[in-house]
Amino acid sequence: MTDHSLERDASLVGTAVGNAPLDTASGDASLVYDSGLEVETRSQWAYARRRFMRHRLAVVSLFVLVTILLAGALAPYVAPYPFDGYDANNLEVGPTLHGGHVFGTDLLGRDYFSRVLYGIRTSERVAFLVAILAVAIGTTIGALAGYYSKWADNALMRFTDLILTLPALAVLLVAAALLGKGNQYRVAIILALLLWTALARIVRGQFLSLREKEYVDAAKAAGAGDLRIIFRHMLPNSLGPIVVFATLTVGGAILLEAYLSFLGFGVQPPTPALGKLIADGQDVSSHDWWLVTFPGLTIVLIVLCINFVGDGLRDALDPTQRIRA
Repeated sequence: MTDHSLERDASLVGTAVGNAPLDTASGDASLVYDSGLEVETRSQWAYARRRFMRHRLAVVSLFVLVTILLAGALAPYVAPYPFDGYDANNLEVGPTLHGGHVFGTDLLGRDYFSRVLYGIRTSERVAFLVAILAVAIGTTIGALAGYYSKWADNALMRFTDLILTLPALAVLLVAAALLGKGNQYRVAIILALLLWTALARIVRGQFLSLREKEYVDAAKAAGAGDLRIIFRHMLPNSLGPIVVFATLTVGGAILLEAYLSFLGFGVQPPTPALGKLIADGQDVSSHDWWLVTFPGLTIVLIVLCINFVGDGLRDALDPTQRIRA
């Protein structure tokens, strides 16, 4: 149910009970009766926000995630040293709070805390670009297939099945080696072209159900075009699964980018990447343990937080649980 339908229903109730005016100045609609009583009605997003705030683990994870991502985005201002700065007097120094190298230094004396921050910056750039492209492609194909059905549905879903049958790892490695050229944006595009298929199936299922609703028939009877019905009426009612998918895709993209960089097919030097940092430190990890530990823990923490946030969004946007909000 959309905000407009809530306002319409509230105004009808107010008329029946005593011409109560509708107050929508705040985020939630409310009824103010002549007797002075006020009845508040919550919108769809108000229910979702309330349910998400009750998911304490998701809220804490969101705070930690935002902190990490902001530190990565502001790496040039947060990092104590340039990511490629050398310190010949501090080669392979372990983590210390007194020497200015919290995460230690590598074989060339480069501050590892700074390199991890820049690695987060690279990973989040790739991940967010992947999420945006994958959501755009998957939503468009799923919406068109679910709305038009018949030949359009068959053609688009068979194309989706074709992408699903491709060996993802082999395609990623070959495409990254031939087309990626170590560029973070090319790597992101390659990942997005393989990660949209699940969302296309989800959106198609949503649209197959929504196209039978009364408001879609009413929009058609009122003369609304197909694109207006798809993007104005049906797509807003499918945002829940799309938001959850986008959130989880960010985590998956970070893992895949780190995996490709670790194997040498992802982002290449001099640009720091978390997977590449782990690969550079694996040969000396027996004695320089921090070169692998801190980038690895950063990846684990980011992905865990994203999964917890996605879990909270899934519960918050589940309409079957809204009555208990």
